[in-house]
Amino acid sequence: MLFSIIAHEIAHGYAALKQGDTTALSAGRLTWNPVKHIDLWLTIIVPIVLALAHGPVIGGAKPVPVDPRNYKHRIRGDIIVSLAGVATNLVLAGVLAAVIVILGFVAKAAALLAPTLSIIQAMAGLGIWLNLSLVVFNLLPIPPLDGSHVAKYLLPRSWAIYYQRVGFLGLILIVLLMQTNGSAMNWWFRPAIVATNFIFDKVGTSLLPQAEHLLRQIGLI
Repeated sequence: MLFSIIAHEIAHGYAALKQGDTTALSAGRLTWNPVKHIDLWLTIIVPIVLALAHGPVIGGAKPVPVDPRNYKHRIRGDIIVSLAGVATNLVLAGVLAAVIVILGFVAKAAALLAPTLSIIQAMAGLGIWLNLSLVVFNLLPIPPLDGSHVAKYLLPRSWAIYYQRVGFLGLILIVLLMQTNGSAMNWWFRPAIVATNFIFDKVGTSLLPQAEHLLRQIGLI
């Protein structure tokens, strides 16, 4: 999860750089150093409070600073930068699926490595679900999530201004939605579940028995 979230944030910053904005680069956020991406509120306090309240645990990294005024094409740049994170998580899910297949072949050639490879396969399987979940979660059209940066361009300008000001209240709304009976969130996350099942169906023959057992224990297959 940590790797996936950091990759998500770096993608935002790199996409902004390619669009002409050096803010993230200047702030030292195009780095894999996790310390640079930890946010006191989003990464530490919110997850701990939700865990203590026995609620669904959500959190995030420190948002990468960008300045849309520096983009070569402001609207197009804003959309590209906003979707760069979820695109990266989507690619990571595909890469992890390939890892499962490759490790399956390696285990056949080196049976002694099977126990270790099984654990890595299980981690990759969990990573597929986490990354696909990050895709659909971040596409929620609730500020400050990435989906809101696209949805605002579908609204009249006067509405979009107020819509973007939701800010922190958006996080409260997300928590409230996850605290309810979950029907709305279950519906929204359905594509991630379907996509995860589809991938596992395709790579299932490459899963080692111990990896399959571990994934069944956490309810992914």
